[in-house]
Amino acid sequence: MEATPRSLELLAPAKDADVAREAILHGADAVYIGPPTHGARKSASNSLDDIRRTVDFAHQFRAKVYVTVNTIVYDSELLGVEKMIADLYKAGVDALIVQDMGILRMNIPPIALHASTQCDTETPAKARFLQDVGFSQIVLARELTIGELRSVCNELTVPVEVFVHGALCVSFSGRCHASQHACGRSANRGECAQLCRLPYTLRDAGGKAIVSDRHLLSLKDLNASDRLNLLAEAGASSFKIEGRLKDAAYVKNVTAFYRRKLDELIASSPDRYRRASHGFSDIGFTPDPAKSFNRSFTHYFIDGARPSGGIASIMTPKSLGEEITDTAMLHNGDGISWFDRDGNYDGALVNGIKDGKILTSDGRKIPLRPGLRRTSDLHFQKALAKSTGRRTIAVDLHLDARSVAACDERGVKVTLAHECTIEEARSPQDRAAVLGKLGGTIYRLRDFTSSLDDSVYIPPKELTALRHRITEALDNANTDSYPYDYRRKENLDVEFPSACLDYRANVSNTLAREFYADHGVKRIEPALELYGTSRRSGATSVMTTRHCILRELGFCKKTTPKEKQLAEPLTLQGSGGNTYMLKFDCRNCRMHLLAE
Repeated sequence: MEATPRSLELLAPAKDADVAREAILHGADAVYIGPPTHGARKSASNSLDDIRRTVDFAHQFRAKVYVTVNTIVYDSELLGVEKMIADLYKAGVDALIVQDMGILRMNIPPIALHASTQCDTETPAKARFLQDVGFSQIVLARELTIGELRSVCNELTVPVEVFVHGALCVSFSGRCHASQHACGRSANRGECAQLCRLPYTLRDAGGKAIVSDRHLLSLKDLNASDRLNLLAEAGASSFKIEGRLKDAAYVKNVTAFYRRKLDELIASSPDRYRRASHGFSDIGFTPDPAKSFNRSFTHYFIDGARPSGGIASIMTPKSLGEEITDTAMLHNGDGISWFDRDGNYDGALVNGIKDGKILTSDGRKIPLRPGLRRTSDLHFQKALAKSTGRRTIAVDLHLDARSVAACDERGVKVTLAHECTIEEARSPQDRAAVLGKLGGTIYRLRDFTSSLDDSVYIPPKELTALRHRITEALDNANTDSYPYDYRRKENLDVEFPSACLDYRANVSNTLAREFYADHGVKRIEPALELYGTSRRSGATSVMTTRHCILRELGFCKKTTPKEKQLAEPLTLQGSGGNTYMLKFDCRNCRMHLLAE
């Protein structure tokens, strides 16, 4: 049992300030958002003014704002990033999510730092190192099992963040160099070309095609909504939804869904867990992740290193939506999809139902059958396009002849003297009804008490003015008492778990080299991005992944008789001419994509 209830945080994505607002209204305890530069989604950058606006809105509910300064930084950019971080600190940002260790050697304010998933933290030793050098929260690799997560959490005192929903990178984050190698667009610079979503042909040593033109590297989407209790029991404290390029409808739906799930978990174990922010979210729809973009769902490796049921979306990287179990669930204008006899993805819009068959906008009649899915629910999307969430803070008020006192669920307390006119009442006055008209604020009246008896009357106009004063005072007191976290002190004596770092450590500037050298690293190879137009000599591992194509296709070398195994080396050949040799580390269940 926890000594005190542990805070559980629902962390939602925000491509911009408007989406951040919706995430918070629909229950997020924190949002992560891209800065003007050096965010891992280059197309989701935001101005400092928009980030300030997000901070001001989030902090009303004690919800946090994390900014993703999580790309590698070049020497020529160090001063610019340093200044941007100072500006983010002044804007009131709660923490930075970073990959580049050079940031720890910059002259920056004491803003809290979170270790990005781009740091590729898989082991207790790596996680402990990051904690010891000053990170306040550790974002773990997505690929960890419950047992591996528990082993990491047992080594730490800082919160651990895990992904629970959304698109999955096939490679360990920070260790995917396919985009950089193939087309000079670095995933570590926010410019991933998403080569993993393209079709490939798998060939054996003799050049024979084993599987042709299938999306062999494209994974299903993560959905751990029924594993939140296990993740929390293992030690996770922050539950992250992927999707910093997703629109407001997606973020509303998925955030509201996970808010309900986490609230159920917290309510079931109030002595162990508590919520990380404040405010009740009143949602005007029933959330359902299957109705938002998804490639079907997987638990990924949560349940074990050899997941059952397949984790890849080999047939298509497009959305598969929800299974159609009855034509009555369809509306005109809905999008549907299916695979034809050759396994090709097809789809159309619904234009009616006749004789149990679905009439499509292009004139086809589609019978209800297994594999038929709805990729777009028009009614649901229209509902989400409206205002669907309101979040309020519960407040208690006490009124007497000289003052009004307020105390809210955040623990904010204020008392204001007043000089309201006290008159003799002709009949009992409902003062709570006037003071409780809080619809234009973030507050809702939870309890009202008064030492004034029914013989007293205060003009409603004066009570209304008093209501405005007390809510404004609560706002100001919350701002003044907001609890910031600050950067932890770096232990300069701790050594990095390895004495040598190759290009996969993504060391791209002198400050990062300095940092690793200070912590005992003897040999440091530069990041692949620094090789420029000249290719690194020898074979380069452009992806390291726990997803194994052999296991996915039923040819796992651990379980397939030797005479039935595929002749190696195997290669993946892409339609754009990219060819990769596959190397299998069966002992550790890893697959490497090698490129010359």
